[in-house]
Amino acid sequence: MIIGGPALTKYNDRSLKDLTTTPAAAGGNTGALVLIKTLTASSSGTLSFVNGADSVVLDSTYPIYKFEFIDIHPSADDAMFTVGFRDGDTDYDATKTTTAFECFAKETAGGGSTSLGYSSGSDLAQSTNFQYINTANGIGNGNDECLNGELTLFNPSSTTFVKHFIATCQYQHFENYSTNDRVGGYCNVTAAIDAVQFKMHSGNIDSGKIKLYGIKDS
Repeated sequence: MIIGGPALTKYNDRSLKDLTTTPAAAGGNTGALVLIKTLTASSSGTLSFVNGADSVVLDSTYPIYKFEFIDIHPSADDAMFTVGFRDGDTDYDATKTTTAFECFAKETAGGGSTSLGYSSGSDLAQSTNFQYINTANGIGNGNDECLNGELTLFNPSSTTFVKHFIATCQYQHFENYSTNDRVGGYCNVTAAIDAVQFKMHSGNIDSGKIKLYGIKDS
């Protein structure tokens, strides 16, 4: 038995349900998951969360940050939703190494074609390119088509370790597939990540919301 050791930090479903109703900058709640900022798209080329700008916190205040994507609707058909990270400069070009996989099933009666596999065309190897969040197939731009999901970023303020992130999304493929994609990787930099930007690889984010939360130590 170890006596007097550091407390074990735990994150569980119960603590993550304790959501704030107001942004942290406005004196929000004391729960584990704290709403920092909501951005709403309206034919937006980019949606950017920049530490210290417009009430955004993305520093050592929280060890984990979570972005939620709600009804992300593209202006262009067959669109890829992407993310880039800024490491102290003005560009969102932090070097990344990532891996990705996808699964899908078509709307066709009887199930149609299905798949589960590695998405080799969506991974990055020491690249400054934006990372695809829907990893291999584009989102449809029909009136009822959109993407939902989340991205978790771990300890972005660290100047010792690389910065890991994990994203998952569910969307309606432009050829009427239900598609679930997963991507994970790290920004291979020791500089702090101080901003995160989302955009479509083609066209705009026509509508939708992205929420940024901070997850406290507990």
